[in-house]
Amino acid sequence: MKQILLIILTLLLVLNSYGQMEKSERYERGWNKLMEIDGEAGENVVNGLKDISPELSKFIIEYSFGDVYNLNRLDNKSKEIAAVSSLIAQGAIPQLKVHLNGALNTGSSIIEVKELILHLTGYLGFPRTINAMNTLKEVLQERKNNGILDEEGIEILSNNETDRYNLGSKYLAILDKNQEQVIQDAYGDFSPDLARFIIEYGYGDIYSRESLDKKYRQIASISVLTTLGNAPSQLKFHMNAGLNIGLTAEEIKEIMILMSVYAGFPAAINGTNILKEIVNESNK
Repeated sequence: MKQILLIILTLLLVLNSYGQMEKSERYERGWNKLMEIDGEAGENVVNGLKDISPELSKFIIEYSFGDVYNLNRLDNKSKEIAAVSSLIAQGAIPQLKVHLNGALNTGSSIIEVKELILHLTGYLGFPRTINAMNTLKEVLQERKNNGILDEEGIEILSNNETDRYNLGSKYLAILDKNQEQVIQDAYGDFSPDLARFIIEYGYGDIYSRESLDKKYRQIASISVLTTLGNAPSQLKFHMNAGLNIGLTAEEIKEIMILMSVYAGFPAAINGTNILKEIVNESNK
């Protein structure tokens, strides 16, 4: 009887060790990715959860970084631009601080991050983007105090064209040559000021600024609209626009998976369904 119990105990220990080995491999992969992207800021978040919820800490590492961040259609810079955009949309300031560090760690210059925040004014309004800009200011000071010298980047001034509407029309046409007419048909008679401001501000003032690549602008727009979940027609437009300026459907699929981490699975599913609709339409 003792021998049988010893055999059973040995088998249980072997199985448990195997499970731990499998778990620790995924955990290790996630931990390495977390440190690569977020560094000490991410480590502090995870360690802060261990006392209250070690399970949440483990899932952040295993799923968010072990699984999702190890997908390879998007580079780390693109992933962090998506993450920052989603967190600004949610007003999640503590987490935003972590991922502003992540954006700077993965190749975004200071000017690019500032430009990203400016870009989001048209989607989120000024209060949230003011908060985000002030948070960036704090992060930059903390990094400077820690001896981290971030790349300033090159600010590319806007086009000198004085006709803001005409300038906006040109930049909107880069995304979709028919969209200006869509806007005018929808709002030109009912709210002509809204139609004009969309084009003048959204594209003449903001999108015409060349300090942030158009690809990153569309990643940001797609991420924010997926997170908000209340503007499916605008999300569909910006997914199409992303495809028009060089994003692939596979890259947008990965943005949706990344949004499962930051905005949850319902938002990711809804966004994926819109992308599926676009792909099906293009295949007809």
